[in-house]
Amino acid sequence: MPALPVPVVTIGLLVLSNIFMTFAWYGHLKFKAAPLAVVIVASWGIAFFEYLLQVPANRIGHGHFSAAQLKTLQEVITLTVFSGFSVLYLGEELHWNHALGFVFIGLGAFFIFHRWS
Repeated sequence: MPALPVPVVTIGLLVLSNIFMTFAWYGHLKFKAAPLAVVIVASWGIAFFEYLLQVPANRIGHGHFSAAQLKTLQEVITLTVFSGFSVLYLGEELHWNHALGFVFIGLGAFFIFHRWS
């Protein structure tokens, strides 16, 4: 069985790591009564699993992608995961200005990934 292509593995690991990190950073917002110290320790525990995916993603992807491209992938994936999380988990709405801001970030990603000759 052939190995998966580097971009598929890298992006897959980044998506999974972002799911963990989004819960680590924002999941506690539904539990405002929880003591801050408990929230911090729980968030660190969740972030540990994020690092188990993020570090290999960058290690595997570097060489195929530049560091700037890896960071850009990370940010685009972060916004995509966060958008879903915000709507589905936190019950918040996304508005036109959020969409427009994401379009501008996508435009920035285009400039990072485009091969300029």
